[in-house]
Amino acid sequence: MLGGARSGKSAYAERLAEESGAVRYVATSVPDPADLDFAERIARHRERRPATWSVVESADAAAVLADATPGATLVDDIGTWLTARIDALGAWEAPRGTVAPDADALAAAVAAYAHRLILVSPEVGMGVVPATRSGRLFRDEIGMLNQRLAAACDEVVLVVAGLPLRLK
Repeated sequence: MLGGARSGKSAYAERLAEESGAVRYVATSVPDPADLDFAERIARHRERRPATWSVVESADAAAVLADATPGATLVDDIGTWLTARIDALGAWEAPRGTVAPDADALAAAVAAYAHRLILVSPEVGMGVVPATRSGRLFRDEIGMLNQRLAAACDEVVLVVAGLPLRLK
């Protein structure tokens, strides 16, 4: 599931997951207690999730996916996963590709996953070139990662204005 900010990609992914019965929800963000806006976003996502879903809060999506579970696994989202990896590596000023080993592990875990897997990821390369190096780094890294994950997935959907458009 690809889409811009507030495109409806997470809500659409949640509806798809719900159709599968049992759902494991992988929340990849690493919240910063000082970031109240982000905390509010996380709270809205939590409120939307059915209480019956199994929730795993982990920035190590590849490790979580190594344990395939029946039903659907929904990873929300790849952008917060990438941000957490860049933070953990202290790589905001590092050369592009520094997160490649982590991206390799995630792409391999996605390709090997044996059950229903729904990924949510931001599509950020369709607008203005970011003014900061860190913004350009994120845009480039997520763009390359999205290509790799899309190649490994059976289906790819772009959500724009809440409307899904099947790409693959």
